[in-house]
Amino acid sequence: MFSPVLNKPALVLAALLLAGVMSGCERQNQYVAPPPPAVTVSQPLKKEVTDYLEFTGTTQAVATVDIRARVQGFLQTATFREGAFVKKNDLLYIIDPRSYQAAVDKAVADLADKKAQAEKAEVEHLRNQRLFKENATSEKELVNAKAARDSAKANVAAAEASLEDAKINLGYCSIYAPLSGRIGRNQVDIGNLVGAGEFTLLTTIKQYDPIYAYFTLNERQLLRLMRLARKGREYAVQDTVIHMALANENGYPHEGRLDYADLGVDQSTGTMLMRSVFSNPNPPAILPGLFVRLRVPAGVRPGALLVSERAIGSDQGGQFVLVVNSEDIVEMRRIVPGSVTDGMRVIEEGLNGDEWIVVNGIQRARPGAKVKPTRVDSVARDAAAGTPSGSAPNTAASPSAKP
Repeated sequence: MFSPVLNKPALVLAALLLAGVMSGCERQNQYVAPPPPAVTVSQPLKKEVTDYLEFTGTTQAVATVDIRARVQGFLQTATFREGAFVKKNDLLYIIDPRSYQAAVDKAVADLADKKAQAEKAEVEHLRNQRLFKENATSEKELVNAKAARDSAKANVAAAEASLEDAKINLGYCSIYAPLSGRIGRNQVDIGNLVGAGEFTLLTTIKQYDPIYAYFTLNERQLLRLMRLARKGREYAVQDTVIHMALANENGYPHEGRLDYADLGVDQSTGTMLMRSVFSNPNPPAILPGLFVRLRVPAGVRPGALLVSERAIGSDQGGQFVLVVNSEDIVEMRRIVPGSVTDGMRVIEEGLNGDEWIVVNGIQRARPGAKVKPTRVDSVARDAAAGTPSGSAPNTAASPSAKP
């Protein structure tokens, strides 16, 4: 058995060791703040940009013609393929022409008869004139001969008109394409009676080249264009270039021109109808009835401020950018964005142009928190992102230096 006196030094040593361990644990659990997150910042790009007005519109065929039967008869032939492109004056349909050919022949015979009667009446009139001069006939006979001659001439004119009408009806038996375009499906099968009591619809042709795009201009946009005109910039509708894009296209690859503006603003909608025309050769890239995006140039703005779209955030209060101040503290700056130019967003309000905006590491930047910024020239930033900026890139990046 051990004596308690002999164990006392061991107890003291154990107590000292335990105190040292507890002291070391306290030092290891002390909180050490993490370093500021690294972000990349850049100033807004200043350059001359063209302002555009952007719209959503719909396409419409330049011309749409319903092909109808204008005479009654049995449909004999349809010479086209449904959905194909036809040229102007191509033969489309033939309606049984026999009865109309007979009507033409009858009108020709009737005209010959009327001409013969007119020649006879002319001879009688001349004879009565000669006899009247010789006092061999009365004035009444002369007047009757003249009336008979004039009536015969009128009958000839009526017969000629009847012949012309018969020829027109015969011509309606052969139906030709009035314009070049794409033809629709056949509405009436061969062998059916058409034109009985109504002008039967046979098919429809739409002209695709060129093609229209309609859109509306609101009052604010209209007043903006009018203000440009008052500044001396002529804004002729027929000479204005307009660009268009389909729903699956990037940018605005189709170039056309404005060719019509409505006579005034519709008071019920507060808009003015506009129309543009675009080339659409066969095979057509644009079909009628599509929704399209359009933009119209509305002046040039020198020294506009542009910011990468990835640097713009939004919340319930609107859109904003994160700005790093001289103390490397992040600040939220509310902005009013404008149009997109070369992949960058024009800033209408909210920036002076000398701010350093967070363009990379936005998720790590918090308003009021400190960051470690790396400054990059805006041109170099766009070159690295593959976005054209219109200037030679400067690839040198410099770490932040406090002013």
